[in-house]
Amino acid sequence: MGEGERYEEFAPPESLRPFVRVLWTYAAPSPTGEVQRIAPDGCPELVIDLAAPYEETGEDGVFRPQPPVIFAGQMTRPMAIRPVGPVEIVAARFEPDGARAFLGRPLIEATDRRLDLVARLGGFTAPAGHPAAQATALADWLEEQRQTGAWRLDPAVRVEVAAAERDVDGPVLNPAERRALQRRFRDRVGVAPRTLRSVFRFRRVFDHATGPDADAASWLEAGLAAGYFDQPQMARDFRRFLGCTATAWARDQMELARRLASQTYKRNGTD
Repeated sequence: MGEGERYEEFAPPESLRPFVRVLWTYAAPSPTGEVQRIAPDGCPELVIDLAAPYEETGEDGVFRPQPPVIFAGQMTRPMAIRPVGPVEIVAARFEPDGARAFLGRPLIEATDRRLDLVARLGGFTAPAGHPAAQATALADWLEEQRQTGAWRLDPAVRVEVAAAERDVDGPVLNPAERRALQRRFRDRVGVAPRTLRSVFRFRRVFDHATGPDADAASWLEAGLAAGYFDQPQMARDFRRFLGCTATAWARDQMELARRLASQTYKRNGTD
């Protein structure tokens, strides 16, 4: 990490664990200002910028500031961001199907979007420079939301999510049952089961990747361990989810993008 840079993860309290996968904090007092590619990881997130929000490039290629509080839905393509000043973040990474009750609307409406939640978190405060206290403050706020909102899960969708993450077959359903489940899945997760399965396979590559000096052979080995058949298949997903090759990403990415890749893609990072 750079001087003063830090990334930390915290397990959520027991009451939130069915919905929230991990709480995390990040700070970079003197970021480089370089563009960073954030890849899909299968989980929606609530992200609160306590310092200077990142800029994000739009479809027109123009960088614009993100709101200081965003809900980032499921991603099916990379997000390009760059810091414009000191960075300090506290965030909640939801389970793939865990944010429906929190958001209060179908997750498909947030796919590949960053929703402005500044008004909703107008009363939220967290102490600067204290990661554990920041994570506790966000956990307390989310727990209040859970209690007042009576959050619930769809058990059938949760089973399908777990099967996708483990890369095993889900329950056998007839065509009508499968179509009904797919509709509920898109409502609660934001993408189709097949897309989520592809994202999970892609992120498993980073469990086996070997760092910034990894060569093409190392990445291929990581891809095969993650479940890819060959290098062209993995390369297609790198272009789809990161917009570049594996070696180019490893060479160019830094700061938040690299911190997330080293932790986000590891399912049991806080265990």
